[in-house]
Amino acid sequence: MLGNVKKISRKKAKLSNKYVLLILSTICVISIFIGLNFNISGGPLKNVADFCFVPMQKGLNNIGLYLSNRMEELKTIRVIMKENEALQNKVDELLSENANLKLEQYELESLRELYALDKKYPSYKKTAARVISKDPGNWFDTFIIDKGSADGIEVDMNVIAGSGLVGIVTDVRKHSATVTTIINDSSNVSGMMLSTSDYCIVRGSIKSMNDNQTIVFDTLNYLNDMITEGEQVVTSNISDKYLEGILIGYVTTIKIDPNNLTKSGTITPIVDFAHLEEVLVILEKKKYD
Repeated sequence: MLGNVKKISRKKAKLSNKYVLLILSTICVISIFIGLNFNISGGPLKNVADFCFVPMQKGLNNIGLYLSNRMEELKTIRVIMKENEALQNKVDELLSENANLKLEQYELESLRELYALDKKYPSYKKTAARVISKDPGNWFDTFIIDKGSADGIEVDMNVIAGSGLVGIVTDVRKHSATVTTIINDSSNVSGMMLSTSDYCIVRGSIKSMNDNQTIVFDTLNYLNDMITEGEQVVTSNISDKYLEGILIGYVTTIKIDPNNLTKSGTITPIVDFAHLEEVLVILEKKKYD
């Protein structure tokens, strides 16, 4: 019974609140209507209207101004994004053009080097070839070129690049060939000190290349005090596979062997064996009389 009474009381209270709210809303609407139509410049109705609706109008104006500003900012951001996209596309295009120009310049310099090398050894017929593969590691001790038997390449043909000797062709296929360079551990080249004509054996050494970018040599004849650091070393006339007079490199270090008769040391190769892209293959082999 008491529960039903409480429920009825709550319903009456809710109805009373609704009526009060409805009455107040009606009064406000009437006040606004009177103020707008009868031009009331003062009095309690004007005060009520100012109190209720002026802050609301200000709030709506502020909201509208805020939304308008945000819309302008969004438009500006869209414009800037489009401009940035266009600029980025232009930058990408210029970077691509610059890379192509650098590549063309590098290729031109390589061709100039090959042309100069061709003129350096004018008595030999040669063909240019591109390096297309190499063994793993930092050095070009063995690599494959894009010319083969179809281009006249044969085993034991000498290969040059930069300003001197690269190595020798050791295997040939129809459209490719393998080159073993003078820095390979299996390489032995008969060399000669240019100023003294002293003979030496130039041996490849990957370890020496890793240590100080040199290869090693041993002199074959008696001690010659005229052999000094900086001496040019070329292929000798007694080499069984290498053509005579091709520059190998420069003497870097010298030491007297324990027999006190010969010398040994290291040679810095004239060719950059860390970067090889184009080479010249000499299309003739060592001939014996």
